[in-house]
Amino acid sequence: MDTDVIVVGSGHNGLVCGAYLAREGYRVSVFERRDTIGGAVCTEEMFGGFRLDVGGSAHFMIHHTPIVRDLELGKYGLDYIPMDPFMSAPFPDGSIVEFFGSIDRTCESIAAISSADAEAYRRFIEYWRPFNEAVFEAFLKAPTPGAFGKSFFGRRVTAAGASKQELVRELLKSYGRIVNERFADERVRAALAWWGAQSGPPPIDAASAEFIGWHSLIHTHGPARPRGGSGMLTQALARYIESHGGNVYPSREVRRILVSEGRAAGVELVTGERVSARRVVSNAHIWVTFRDLLADWTPASLLRRVEQVHVGNGFGMVLRCAAEQLPSYACAEVPARRALNGIQLLCPSMQYLNDAYADYLRGMPARDPALVVMTFSAIDDTLAPPGKHTLFVWGQYYPYALRGGADWDEIAKPEAERMLQVLDRFAPGASQNVIDTYIQTPKEIARKHNMPNANVMHVEMVIDQMFMFRPLPELSRYVAPLPGLFLANAGMHPGGGIFGAPGYNCSAAVLRSLRGRFGLPRRR
Repeated sequence: MDTDVIVVGSGHNGLVCGAYLAREGYRVSVFERRDTIGGAVCTEEMFGGFRLDVGGSAHFMIHHTPIVRDLELGKYGLDYIPMDPFMSAPFPDGSIVEFFGSIDRTCESIAAISSADAEAYRRFIEYWRPFNEAVFEAFLKAPTPGAFGKSFFGRRVTAAGASKQELVRELLKSYGRIVNERFADERVRAALAWWGAQSGPPPIDAASAEFIGWHSLIHTHGPARPRGGSGMLTQALARYIESHGGNVYPSREVRRILVSEGRAAGVELVTGERVSARRVVSNAHIWVTFRDLLADWTPASLLRRVEQVHVGNGFGMVLRCAAEQLPSYACAEVPARRALNGIQLLCPSMQYLNDAYADYLRGMPARDPALVVMTFSAIDDTLAPPGKHTLFVWGQYYPYALRGGADWDEIAKPEAERMLQVLDRFAPGASQNVIDTYIQTPKEIARKHNMPNANVMHVEMVIDQMFMFRPLPELSRYVAPLPGLFLANAGMHPGGGIFGAPGYNCSAAVLRSLRGRFGLPRRR
């Protein structure tokens, strides 16, 4: 046996799984097809000294897990910089809504444009927090009825004066409706709805209330940004694995998962080399895993089920820019530069967001895209040469498959220019400071990260593909139908984003398998 556990792919979920297994004394080998590790949580140097993320950038969810603390990743080079305000929504009229770690400061910001909405926001936090504390507890366990029972029925999940029946009714609503019912000012509505849209589903989707409801916990564990780039998380995880006797191999692409005597027995690399293992963990997309890596094994019935998983048609594109200066928003009441400390939500109204989604449904890029702007060099001077900056611009909605057979490679530049024109409406002249740009269209995202249909959440985050249904009921507990094979990717419970929970939960399933029914530790 060459190793105890092979992890296919070095995305952060695979590395989290591998790190927990290495902590228990198992020999872990991670194989990555690209020349840099990290999957879609990766930072690369471009344009002469600029450090640009090429995948996920916003570290919100991982701070609600024990991963960084358990693995002591600070000892392996991970240094988080607090973001405060962690999020701002500037508007062309000079007004701004700022979201701070402090709820009081956040409410003060909202009160500057609507005192009624400031009080509504405080009530919103109080209403949704108890339920979401239970939700995040459930996120860190395999999605079984027993685990859900302990999380939701063994504790209070409603705010004082609210009933569980009322909560269920709220959960069945769309997050757009929640926002419209609870808040009056269109700017507050737009900021919250645009933030809720970041997981993919539009504001009109039924039973999507949780995409805004989980915001109630964001003040508890404030977002932070890794010094040196998003990829410092995966670099630290790789160092952890290597310091515990494992190996992380870039440029070692897996061609297929080997099956012997009815079990996953290792992998074959594109070089022809074979590596055997007691267990195999696939960090790859579910389609890649069963259609490509297990093409010789996957039964027709399972393949049919896997191909019916709703992967969707992508939903975003992003510009990674080197810049002379950062955007300057026309904020009349607050220091304009303060908004640059966190992400900036550029969406003037709910209707604007719905119009962008309508274009997406037509199979077209949004004519007026809503944007998320990220200016991390404002708080981290390691990302750019002295006096220069990095600027990331994420836009929605952008379909992977375009109407009429249009090709993203042909329209990438004009669509990038359109996004920068929208940025200029909020921060006049911002586009003139852009030095160079790496354009990640949906096609480029899919190509770069081997991510089918460019869905950065792997599969759609819709209610029938969440919890014990993610991505399919028979796969939801991280254990594949092929003995010895386990699944740790964003398509698993609880979902995508820089979270690590799928890898964390998968490691527990692998450990149970390795230790056997009596739970005996491995002999070192």
